[in-house]
Parts: sequence; C-alpha cells; structure tokens
Amino acid sequence: MLKMIKLGGSLITDKRVEQSFRADVMSRIAREIATALPSLTESLIIGHGSGSFGHFAAKRHDTINGVQTAEQWRGFAEVGLVAAELNMLVAGQLWRAGVPIFHFQSSAALTSKDGIPHHMPLDNLRKALENDLIPLVYGDVGFDTVRGGTIISTESLFTYLAESLDVSEIFLVGEVPGVLDDSGTVIPLITPNTINQAQSAITGSRGTDVTGGMLTKVSDMLALVQSRPNMTIHILDGLTEGVLQDTLMGKPTLKTTIRAS
Repeated sequence: MLKMIKLGGSLITDKRVEQSFRADVMSRIAREIATALPSLTESLIIGHGSGSFGHFAAKRHDTINGVQTAEQWRGFAEVGLVAAELNMLVAGQLWRAGVPIFHFQSSAALTSKDGIPHHMPLDNLRKALENDLIPLVYGDVGFDTVRGGTIISTESLFTYLAESLDVSEIFLVGEVPGVLDDSGTVIPLITPNTINQAQSAITGSRGTDVTGGMLTKVSDMLALVQSRPNMTIHILDGLTEGVLQDTLMGKPTLKTTIRAS
C-alpha cells in the first residue's frame, strides 16, 4: 500500500512572482515529513506542482494547448527546464531533512493522449519503493500523441499512478486549510453526493495557474475516488506548522476529506 503527498505550487512558491521559491516553507515541510516517516506503515510517493516556475513560462507559450511549431517546441523545452529547476530545489530540502527521495522526471518516460497521461513505465519507480526510496515526481511538460506536447499537472500524474499502484491515501497540501464554503468555513467532507452543495464555494486558485484551481482539483479527485472507492483524499493547509506532520501521523486536523461515500 502507498500514500502520496502533493505539495502545491502555491505553497512552495509565490505563484504571483515568477520563479520565487519559498525555501523557508519547503524546509519546514521537509522536516515535518521526515519526523512523520518512522510512524508510517506504508510506502510514500511525494510530488509537487510547478508554481511560479513552470506556470509563467507555460502561459507565455500556451504549452498546455499544444506544441507544433519550432518556437512552441523551444517554449516546451523552457517550461521543462524551469520545472526541473524547482524540482531540484525541493529535492535538496527534502534530502537535507533526511527524506530518502529519488527524483523521477515524468517527461522522460510519460506519453499523454490529448492531455491525459496514457503510458508511463513504472518498473523503476516500483524498484525504488522496494528499496525504501521515496519517488519524487512533479508537474512537468509531456509529449502528447494529439497535441504534440502539453503540460502534465501533478494531480493528473497522481491519478495515473493511483490507477496503476495500490494507493490508500493522497494528501494535497496547499495554502488553505481545505475547501471553504461561502462563510470561509472548511467543508469537512466531500463526496459525489455532496459536491453540488459545495461547488458554488469552490473557486480558481490565486496567481498564474495554467492547470486550473480548486475546482479542477476537487473534480479530478472525486473522479479518482469513484474509480477507487477504498481511497481517501485529504486537502489540507501546509502553511500552518504541524498540520501535515499530524495528519500523516493520524492525528485529527482541520482539513477537507474526499471519499466515494
């Protein structure tokens, strides 16, 4: 069984300022994961968004909608480069905290079909897990059989991995304590039966984001739990110290949980 942690781009970067890495936030998050690791009985995969690194470049080149011309391919390469730069910053903080991460660049292996991950060999990722390493994946560019090239968000990559591996829980860690209702109160539980009540309160993310905001995130995760009913997904706050650590260790925290029922 596996748990997966996604660190939002809005958490580890300031998405309103290009290439602004929140080193202090990432350092604390890394320490929280390291502290919780000994208590985990399941293997772990960590992923992160591209935030103000990938999204600004992707918006300039409109990469998500397709890559065909020579200029667009150069833009595609630029987006991949800055996404990888952020990944190395994140990897460094995790490694220094004692988290045994192993970097996986999805664009080197993944093929998508009209924006949806279609094929990615997972033998090496499984081998890393078998040897107690923690795969570190991230939002990246991807070669696409319809669009030529596109953007593969961390959520869509997580969905692909969750459909291929035995995942029990996903933790989506951002800069808000969960999905908020109209009064700013955290909605504790969202299921396919309650999404219509919550939908009016779900808005897009702040800053530049070419892969969608909270509505896209919740919609994608609802689809995932419907296809994997035994899976539980949590949306929680990474800006408040200790929330991620306590949640990983099974302690009660303020968050939104998404389940099939």
